[in-house]
Amino acid sequence: MNLCIDQGNSRTKVAVFRENGRLVKSLVYKTFTSADVERLFQLYPLSDSIISSVVNLEPSVVNALHRLSRTFVLFDHNTPVPIVNDYDTPETLGQDRLAAAVGAAGLCDNENLLIIDVGSAITYDCVTEDGHFIGGNIAPGLKMRFASLREKTKKLPLVEAEEGELIPLFGKNTKDAIKAGVVRGIVFEVKGYIRAMKERLEHFQTFITGGNAPFVLNGVNEEVRHEKNLVLIGLNKILEYNK
Repeated sequence: MNLCIDQGNSRTKVAVFRENGRLVKSLVYKTFTSADVERLFQLYPLSDSIISSVVNLEPSVVNALHRLSRTFVLFDHNTPVPIVNDYDTPETLGQDRLAAAVGAAGLCDNENLLIIDVGSAITYDCVTEDGHFIGGNIAPGLKMRFASLREKTKKLPLVEAEEGELIPLFGKNTKDAIKAGVVRGIVFEVKGYIRAMKERLEHFQTFITGGNAPFVLNGVNEEVRHEKNLVLIGLNKILEYNK
């Protein structure tokens, strides 16, 4: 079995995959330590592992994975991947973005892809039907937009939107105006990217992932594919590719 670890800005997502690529278990940690690595290797018959991180890695976690794994991949810009990376500065490309692209390409072969990750930041990335990652864009995420309105103004309050909350088209009070402006702004942004792809390509598939994806899915009427574990699926494919 494979252990795949995606360490993000606010949490660490972990998944266990069988050798045939089937997801066995997914977990989320606020903090992830070497003790958690030890526990996972005790709970599951794990043989190989991969870790990707957008923050500084804890050496004890890396050491534990290296010691317990038959094959261990510390994912970075030098790691071979099963798609062609045409990014001008591959060393600055977020590993989660590339892993999500690999995951989408593996799930939808020979198709143009738009991959939208609605997390701490929102990323929009493209993979061509012949397997080339051609780049993408980065925008502020949900919480970042709420926080910036509070921090950059003198009177606007800090508000939050709850998953499943009914967001009005126009707010009748300041809090609802902020919620509608931020949440609906992101939805319209996503729709705009999908529309731009439609104008340029005859066929493509849109994948949406990330912790705040439900806020977008509720407002996007387009045909999209929601894969909450897309980055982990990609990491598993990268691990298998490197074996």
